[in-house]
Amino acid sequence: MELILQRLATNATSDTASLEERCKLITSLTNLNINKSQLTYVTPNVLRCTDIPEDSDSFATTKDLLRAFNDLVVNKEGKNAEQIDVTLIKDTLRLSDFGLLAMDMDSTLITIECIDEIADMHGLKPQVAAITEAAMRGELDFAESLTKRVALLAGLPATALQQVYDERLQLSLGANELIAAVQAAGIKTLLVSGGFTFFTERVASRLNLTFNHANQLEIIDGKLTGKVIGTIVDADEKRRTVERACTALGITPQQAIVMGDGANDLAMMGIAGLSVAFRAKPIVRASADVALNYVGLDGVLNLLTAP
Repeated sequence: MELILQRLATNATSDTASLEERCKLITSLTNLNINKSQLTYVTPNVLRCTDIPEDSDSFATTKDLLRAFNDLVVNKEGKNAEQIDVTLIKDTLRLSDFGLLAMDMDSTLITIECIDEIADMHGLKPQVAAITEAAMRGELDFAESLTKRVALLAGLPATALQQVYDERLQLSLGANELIAAVQAAGIKTLLVSGGFTFFTERVASRLNLTFNHANQLEIIDGKLTGKVIGTIVDADEKRRTVERACTALGITPQQAIVMGDGANDLAMMGIAGLSVAFRAKPIVRASADVALNYVGLDGVLNLLTAP
């Protein structure tokens, strides 16, 4: 087994004490057998603990303990936490093990929920955002919630979409670095979203992504009608999209890295070789192989060794 601790470079102190102290705390809580000779600093902000012995039950038990520990830090300490992400890996993973990186868009690859920002142009952000949050927590059926939210946008000028893209859409921390690294390694990319094609197409073009798939808003006479054209991209459609991309590439879903933040991402994350919850809802953190709560999207690269 391997244990990887990482923090944002902006949070770095003049020494590495906090990473080692967190490692010691984890060792005492989980009974992992770690000594100093097993510690390697990949960078001053990334500490890797290798060759950790395991028995048949220790990985699952230790992973559950670490998940509870991480959730405690996130929920109780919040912004006052040391902001260290801790990941336990059972087997060494290499970039060359994967052929596809699939990503959710809203609140994963980008920092906003596009539908909430569109609604803000209509003075309806609180109403729409409340439905979005409930859907992402898994409390509402996604297709039903999307239909309700889109209906509230009826009559809004379509120019609001470009305004949101130009003024509010920003890539998440580490997005450029992650995309550049996987593309350099020959890994194909998929942007699959319960959001809208207006944004996925532009983001995919901007980052030179291989595939993209999302919902299409109906626009008539320059205004949103409050309807979506065609099949809604819900959790099952996201999973099918990942499967289709893998088939097109001649690989299995086990050769895909899938990243997301909301309940709508769980189905596609469930078939992946590596699932990554990025600043995600608790239900997603609990199910993913990896939860990154503080570092950027490129933090996944620190979990993988070079090809």
